[in-house]
Amino acid sequence: MLQIPGGIAIFCLLPVGIAIALAAIMAPAGVSGAFLLLPLQFSVLAFTSPAVTPTNHLYNVVAIPSGVYRYVREGRMLWPLALIIAIGTVPGAILGSVLRVHLLSGKRGFTFLIAFVLLLIGLSLVRKILRRKTPGPAKENTDFRVEVTRFDVRRFEYRFRDRTHGVSSVGLSALTLAIGVIGGAYGVGGGAIISPILVALYDLPVHTIAGATLFGTCLTSFVVVGWFAITGPPPFWELGLLFGAGGLIGMYLGARVQRYLPARVIEVVLACAVNFLAITYLVTAILG
Repeated sequence: MLQIPGGIAIFCLLPVGIAIALAAIMAPAGVSGAFLLLPLQFSVLAFTSPAVTPTNHLYNVVAIPSGVYRYVREGRMLWPLALIIAIGTVPGAILGSVLRVHLLSGKRGFTFLIAFVLLLIGLSLVRKILRRKTPGPAKENTDFRVEVTRFDVRRFEYRFRDRTHGVSSVGLSALTLAIGVIGGAYGVGGGAIISPILVALYDLPVHTIAGATLFGTCLTSFVVVGWFAITGPPPFWELGLLFGAGGLIGMYLGARVQRYLPARVIEVVLACAVNFLAITYLVTAILG
């Protein structure tokens, strides 16, 4: 049994099993699933202290490497995109972590933040789904390789299935800085926001950005965990490692099957989960 600080006692295998399922479902979209673990800790486990933020980041650090490994192995890692994301989210996440401890330690304020972040993600995904005019990649098409054609301070471009896709390097870095602040306070590293934005606003194929967003999330969370370990409050190590152990398995499974899933399926599943949670926490915050 594991006693949650200020909360309940749970079986040790429970967080492992939950993390396996969540990571496997969310990894195809380049999301770790941490944004779903946070409400679970907050509401179900009654773990509401500021330590929940570094605990969630610890989950990312342990869980994500297996998914990144799978995307690298398949030649689907966009390293320049991962670098652009990390440049913005790492300093932003540190600032967000400080804000979480000093300004958002109250339960109601943190609940409003959860609702805002989830609603932002959900609306971005819904917009993408409604605008989509073509079906996802055919199951029999096994060419998922990406080729970087340009990467400098102004622009990043790559080729995927005979089409060129690109983003402004400076513009995306500025955006990820703001997202990093939110992600740092929320305990997700920012990937849960960046991934749907890249797909919905920048129209990048979800099959190409998943590895980069996961890598950026992992690096950001690594820095934040170190920051909290030094300045406090430290993560609840036992819970974070148990979640991470399950996530390590789920991440690999999710990354492994991603190529067989149409983009629309990935987006719809994620949109349903995010919008349901956004509405739930918005109502909780208003009534609380």
